[in-house]
Amino acid sequence: MASFMEKAKEFVADKFADVKKPEASVDDVDLKDVSRECITYNAKVSVTNPYGSSIPIGEITYCLKSASRVIASGTIPDPGSIKGNDITMLDVGLKVPHNVLVTLIKDIGADWDIDYELDLGLVVDLPIIGSFNIPVSSKGAIKLPTLSDLF
Repeated sequence: MASFMEKAKEFVADKFADVKKPEASVDDVDLKDVSRECITYNAKVSVTNPYGSSIPIGEITYCLKSASRVIASGTIPDPGSIKGNDITMLDVGLKVPHNVLVTLIKDIGADWDIDYELDLGLVVDLPIIGSFNIPVSSKGAIKLPTLSDLF
């Protein structure tokens, strides 16, 4: 019985290995808001759905790093769904406390930007295939606002 189950698992894995899956990429990371508590950045993520029906996203996990240090991480529960046969734009808010930015003074002072690495995980639930994670990684630099940008 165990060998039958193993063969069945292998058969299903072989059949679904070539099935198209949703893909995602980070298009841009920009400053969204400055408050007394934190600075909020917005990551624009485009998700392509090859299926005709919409797919619910269970959650989005994120980790924003700079200078090999984690400056923001968290989970966004139930952010919506991915439209069928379309590209869906998701806005992922990344809140960075002011005290963390102080630890990045060397990087910020050199060129007035924050070099970052952003790791996202979109957890989606497909019928038959089940839940799986769409990993997205992006590197770049976030330009910081100057006083003239704020006023």
